[in-house]
Amino acid sequence: MADKLFRAVILGPPGSGKGTISQRIAQCFGLQHLSSGDFLRENITANTEAGVLAKRYIEQGLLVPDHVITRLMLTRLEKITRQSWLLDGFPRTLVQAEALNSTCDVDVVISLNVPFETLKERLSTRWVHPSSGRMYNMEFNPPHIHGIDDVTGEPLVQHEDDKPDFVAARLREYKGIAKPVIDLYKKEGVLHSVSGTETNKIWPYIYSLLCTKITPVDPEESQHSPPLYSQ
Repeated sequence: MADKLFRAVILGPPGSGKGTISQRIAQCFGLQHLSSGDFLRENITANTEAGVLAKRYIEQGLLVPDHVITRLMLTRLEKITRQSWLLDGFPRTLVQAEALNSTCDVDVVISLNVPFETLKERLSTRWVHPSSGRMYNMEFNPPHIHGIDDVTGEPLVQHEDDKPDFVAARLREYKGIAKPVIDLYKKEGVLHSVSGTETNKIWPYIYSLLCTKITPVDPEESQHSPPLYSQ
């Protein structure tokens, strides 16, 4: 585990590889990886009050409102006050970021900057296992059997908003929503922007940055961790 409580956030547009980078950070630095997408799926499956409410919006193709996702995430954070963590997918909006700030201080915010064409290509070839959220890319991280999840054998789907016609609008929407969040963390002096097109080339910078803030669980193993694919 970390030397002291450490709280981090990772930001990035759809297809930037947040989930992959988050897994690697959690593994190397002993942080609890908290994914808003995972929590939503868990609550929807468990039929919790928040899950039922979130499902209504998702089924209509709408974003889950700030008050729903904020309640979900802050309730979770209240249960792990003695653990270091990394938030992935939250906060997404300025309202969410301000709510998080009202409950705790964030030590580091990593913002992933990936060129538009790279994101467009990744999203257009991305397929997902709906119930688990497992991602596949048909070009560089395909399933063993085309269209089938490696773990469960269930069919994969392509989200409507991952299809080419929707990608550009989706990325523009993210940019507009994310800018105030990025500006807030920049003003607070905790923002670190990382640019690149490949996760394995971005990773050394992120690893070096975090090593100045927190001690790796196993420095030798962390430096030679196996490659992970981008989303």
